[in-house]
Amino acid sequence: MSTLPTAISAALVPLPAPNLEEGVEPDIDYDALVTEDHKPVDRIFIEKLSRLLTRPLYASWPGPGSGRTFLVLVDVGWFYQRQTPAVSPDCLLSLDVTAPEDLHVKQGHSYYQWNMGKQPDVIIEAVSDRTGGEETFKKNLYARLGVSYYAVFDPDHFLSEDTLRTYELSGGVYRLGEHGPWPTLGLGLRLWEGTFEGAQSVWLRWCDANGAIIPTGEERTTTLAEQARQADERSRRAQERIRELEAELRLLKGPPSPEPR
Repeated sequence: MSTLPTAISAALVPLPAPNLEEGVEPDIDYDALVTEDHKPVDRIFIEKLSRLLTRPLYASWPGPGSGRTFLVLVDVGWFYQRQTPAVSPDCLLSLDVTAPEDLHVKQGHSYYQWNMGKQPDVIIEAVSDRTGGEETFKKNLYARLGVSYYAVFDPDHFLSEDTLRTYELSGGVYRLGEHGPWPTLGLGLRLWEGTFEGAQSVWLRWCDANGAIIPTGEERTTTLAEQARQADERSRRAQERIRELEAELRLLKGPPSPEPR
């Protein structure tokens, strides 16, 4: 969806190793960093998709393991090294990190790799035209930055006949792979046809380690309510059947014998 800054979309040059020494606070002028571009959101479908890629994880996914955290963000700048413009993936997922404590100061506006200590584990790009570089510049950059899994969601088939293509990093390059679930993450991606926020379409969704779609909070509540309704209906039918059997038993026994005088 988003395009790469000119400085990045040019020929990619080798990246110097970032200074991430433990305990060393990088000398960063956060006020000079551009963390918001103030561009309008994309079309309604993409705007809805952004919520479908974040809300289910926070509402229904327990995380990658006991005591482990995660962060999933949409359209947020990822500053992967100092003095380089940020990239803004449509969605990024990073395990074992947490959001900054104060989201209102500049240090809390973006995904600063020198603060997070690692690159994201998954990046998703949603294709909305043929100019975004999802299969060229972005794929090359994310591979070079060490993102383990990269997904290209192409619902209108601008780039190929595949609605979803997922890549796994191997030997420093991306190779087409399965959509997951990926054992190292306990997550994967699935195409799901259904209605979300009143819109019927084929959506991209997360799945858990067993391959099941991770529900939104509303879906989980609806499912629990439906399960309760079905349980109540089963109980009602069981009670009716018990009454029917009791009535049949009384008929078989016939009228009670008169008591002797």
